[in-house]
Amino acid sequence: MELANRVLSLTPSTTLAITAKAKELKEQGEDVIGLGAGEPDFNTPQHILDAAVTSMNEGFTKYTPSAGLPALKEAILKKFETDQGLTYKPAEIIVGNGAKHVLYTLFQVLLNDGDEVIIPTPYWVSYPEQVKLAGGVPVYIEGKEENQFKITPEQLAQAVTNKTKAVIINSPSNPTGVLYTEEELRELGKVCLEKDILIVSDEIYEKLVYGGAKHVSIAQLSPELKAQTIIINGVSKSHSMTGWRIGYAAGEEKIIKAMTNLASHSTSNPTTTAQYAAIAAYNGTQEPVEVMREAFEERLEIIYKQLTAIPGFTCVKPQGAFYLYPNVKAAAEMTGYQNVDDFASALLVEAKVAVIPGSGFGTPDNIRLSYATSLDLLEKAVARMKEFVEAKQS
Repeated sequence: MELANRVLSLTPSTTLAITAKAKELKEQGEDVIGLGAGEPDFNTPQHILDAAVTSMNEGFTKYTPSAGLPALKEAILKKFETDQGLTYKPAEIIVGNGAKHVLYTLFQVLLNDGDEVIIPTPYWVSYPEQVKLAGGVPVYIEGKEENQFKITPEQLAQAVTNKTKAVIINSPSNPTGVLYTEEELRELGKVCLEKDILIVSDEIYEKLVYGGAKHVSIAQLSPELKAQTIIINGVSKSHSMTGWRIGYAAGEEKIIKAMTNLASHSTSNPTTTAQYAAIAAYNGTQEPVEVMREAFEERLEIIYKQLTAIPGFTCVKPQGAFYLYPNVKAAAEMTGYQNVDDFASALLVEAKVAVIPGSGFGTPDNIRLSYATSLDLLEKAVARMKEFVEAKQS
């Protein structure tokens, strides 16, 4: 039986491959420290857990509208108004089974065969694959390290063709943790308006920003940019709810309606219990969000200094998310490895530290480390990497 052509072109997830190898070594009794996790190491806050249990006990376990519970939409609308001063109608919101699936649904309703989507590198691993699954063509722009991995308006303008349908902006970024400023977004927005291309603004890490930085949504900068933007967000990272699978999109009603129609034939609705949990996440206290953010910021300040003390490691300091994305090409070369992928494999097998090679994010000279784990384990992991590099040099 032959498989469909659409899946034959998919690139296996580098993140999952490393995670699987690390798990295999752990099962063999190896003391592996995994820094590949893309999820907070905090449990979901108690008031959210309680709301989920209450919803089940009260019998709210049936189908909901395909685009999400009206009460959850209202909570999301309130969040947009409070955080960004943005006003949407319920018909301009769709809730889905995680931000990843909402993105997938968006590309399915947006792209025809051959339509191009501009994706800055480094990128989240699923962007290109989702575009390809929808028949689209990923077009990459290099976010240069000397520019904090951010693309420029000039680069964006040069990449646009008559087939360009959209550009993805992920701020704060996975994998780099960098944050676009308001002025940078304004300049990129001018190009998008001039060229009439849709902006897909992935804001899933918006609550996790550090050093006094401020998250700005490109949609809040003008009515014209709001109309040109689809915001993708969710509760996974902000409220430590990765497994609950609740994400959402906000934007033009025509697009949201098409996404809703597709969802009605693919998922029926987001998990009912998880929706009630998400209502509590947005309507309840936000104190746990800030506690988690402060913990990540503390880890970042400590680990960044230790990481950049490793010979051959250089790193743009992130302002958001919970990842460090060092360039380790020099470290790989000085320790005798031909490329960073081999270096990352050696870190796992010999130093017992699991990191994600940057090749999976479109930049082969880097590795991604998550600091969404305890400070004790982070310091042990960095010490192991430093010892590994120094031992290989001598």
